Amino acid sequence: MTSVPAPAAPADPPEPAPIRTAIAGFGLSGSVFHAPLIAANPAFSLDVVSTSDAGRKAAAAAACPSARIVDTPDGILELAGQLDLLVLGTPPATHYPLAKAALEAGLDVVVDKPFTVRSAEGQELIELAARLGRVLTVFQNRRWDGDFLTVRALQESGVLGTVTRFESRFERWAPTVTKAWKAAATPDDGGGVLFDLGTHLLDQAVQLFGPGTVVHAELAGRRPGERSDDDVFVALRHDSGVTSHLSMNLLCAQQGPRFRLLGSEGGFTKHGVDPQEPYLAAGGSPLDAAYGVEDTGWAGQLGRDGHLDRLPTERGAYPEFYRLLAEKIADGGARSHRPLPVDPADAVEVLKLIERSRELA
Repeated sequence: MTSVPAPAAPADPPEPAPIRTAIAGFGLSGSVFHAPLIAANPAFSLDVVSTSDAGRKAAAAAACPSARIVDTPDGILELAGQLDLLVLGTPPATHYPLAKAALEAGLDVVVDKPFTVRSAEGQELIELAARLGRVLTVFQNRRWDGDFLTVRALQESGVLGTVTRFESRFERWAPTVTKAWKAAATPDDGGGVLFDLGTHLLDQAVQLFGPGTVVHAELAGRRPGERSDDDVFVALRHDSGVTSHLSMNLLCAQQGPRFRLLGSEGGFTKHGVDPQEPYLAAGGSPLDAAYGVEDTGWAGQLGRDGHLDRLPTERGAYPEFYRLLAEKIADGGARSHRPLPVDPADAVEVLKLIERSRELA
């Protein structure tokens, strides 16, 4: 009797080709955030970087040895047929024209915050991406700050009862404007701390407590030569009933708590700043065991005065942005029902809050 060979085991599906990626700009955004996060994710290949600065060219060549270095974003667009994704880490005023050109060239696009300078421009890009069937998202990385993840989990747990007030701050001691484009930028160019750190604070507040209305705003320029704002306070009244007080200040010699939440059953206060940015800036990798882990000495305080417990901070998770983006693109891009890491419509709503803040101030 002739034996019948067992059927061969099905072959594993081939690994998808990496997402061919370019980064426009190699300042803080490109070098500290995007390049390390992309390098840590095997779903991407970093193929092109654009920068015209000689020092940044050398830094890009050292950090991204397999990438081609070109002078300008236009040089990237000329290579669009060899790419899948463009990440914009350029100054805010360039976001709208470069994102528009990249979408029209057939690329998916990540835009650093602020999405655009005007909300109408952001909405136009969303509609263009939909017509062209391209993926468009915004790098709101601070949705994955460890302290914000801690606050979100705390809010969802209900341990604070009904939250009535939310305070959130980004305060720094930076008495001198060091970047040339920031020194020259006005609000019409996307300059100022409201467009910069304020974009994160507003986005986080809306993510926690839903849409709201700006009821008060104060904007000032304190530093010598400041052409925009470096000291801002915004009061946001959410439809949910929560009031958010958001402060951002670049001339702050003594910093307040990063977060304070007050609820009907207790409160939470957290000092310090998420450690992911300084860790990456010092040359660390998102793949390191120590990445995103905050020193326990910075744990927040939960409860009521006289009855306080320390609440350890969750591990920060910036790599989640690119993990979610890779899944979206690999699953069919704009046709996929997978969520974007950040819906650009959220960024447009933040821009509207910024516009309203400027009207009030």
